[in-house]
Amino acid sequence: MFSSKFRWARPIAVVLSASVVASCGLPGVGPTKNQIFAGSVQREGDAFVVAINDRVTRTTAVVPALGFSAQLKNAGVQSADIIRPGDILGLTIWENVDDGLLAGPTSNATPLENVQVDGAGFIFVPYAGRIKAAGNTPEGIRRIITEKLQDQTPDPQVEVRRTAGDGASVSILGSAGVQGVFPITRPTRTLAAMLASAGGIGEAAEIAQVTLTRGNVSETIWFEDLYDHPELDIALRDGDRILIQADQRSFTALGAAGTQTRLTFETQTLSLVEALAQLGGLSATTADPTGVFVFRNEPAEIANAVLGRNDLVGAQRMIYVMDLTEPNGLFVARDFLIRDRDTIYVTEAPIVQWNRTIASITGTLGSAQSLGNVATGGTTSP
Repeated sequence: MFSSKFRWARPIAVVLSASVVASCGLPGVGPTKNQIFAGSVQREGDAFVVAINDRVTRTTAVVPALGFSAQLKNAGVQSADIIRPGDILGLTIWENVDDGLLAGPTSNATPLENVQVDGAGFIFVPYAGRIKAAGNTPEGIRRIITEKLQDQTPDPQVEVRRTAGDGASVSILGSAGVQGVFPITRPTRTLAAMLASAGGIGEAAEIAQVTLTRGNVSETIWFEDLYDHPELDIALRDGDRILIQADQRSFTALGAAGTQTRLTFETQTLSLVEALAQLGGLSATTADPTGVFVFRNEPAEIANAVLGRNDLVGAQRMIYVMDLTEPNGLFVARDFLIRDRDTIYVTEAPIVQWNRTIASITGTLGSAQSLGNVATGGTTSP
């Protein structure tokens, strides 16, 4: 009798195991395709699920626009010898008479050394008065002094030179060949020339960005564009700050991709195929090539264009799905561009879920059979 009681242990265990699996679910790398589709707006969810096709790739092909404004591009090249407050000048004045305004009886040349530019930018020259020096060049100051003295002494000759002071300079930071403060000299009055003087860049040219900050305004350009487009080689100004760094955009990969990680862009434009290649491709044993998803918060104007609507306001949750097994699947994936902060998720193949379910059931049966053996004292009934 005891034997017959446990005769039905195995089928009962099968039913119980299936019930447990159905009610509790199975472990996995993430949601299945059906679960993702169940969360779509079309099924009263909160995200739009859209199949990637040629129209979608064109509509979503947005590349970050980097470049300098017209204000920076139109600025003229500045003299490399602009005088600043605090600089110290040396002046020599020659007079064409034996007994001049400044010269003594034995010499017609008068040196004026250690003439410091005051905080307001002025210097004082006897008989010429206060002269605005800051923002001017030594040549400009020479002309001003000459004009002020020529009515008081015949044909004065004036020399002006900087004897101390930093002059105009820029600072270069980040992944430059050499970081530091560099003077603006005649050969380095433009951005490209200054970068060359600093030893170039330490990042790959494809992803290097150059940010120039002037006052409170910062503008960024791709390093490659700086050399491809001469009009972007802007003139520098005193106090400019130049930062060189790699592209900071990134994307995250989850699911049955080759790896689950966060990666930065390796090129200025990154397609879905390139992103998958950067991950090491799909997992050959677990990935479902019909279930490659891209999760993105899409601006309203692009979401409206993709969905053929005009009523959406604000960023929209979009889930783009790619079936790589379609005849043109790889071509479409090659044209679909990944953007900053995208999440690429690859679902598991149905066979993986099936094998996991079977493994879970057979494991449950083994446990049920062990319990039956304990209850019968370690014997089994035919």
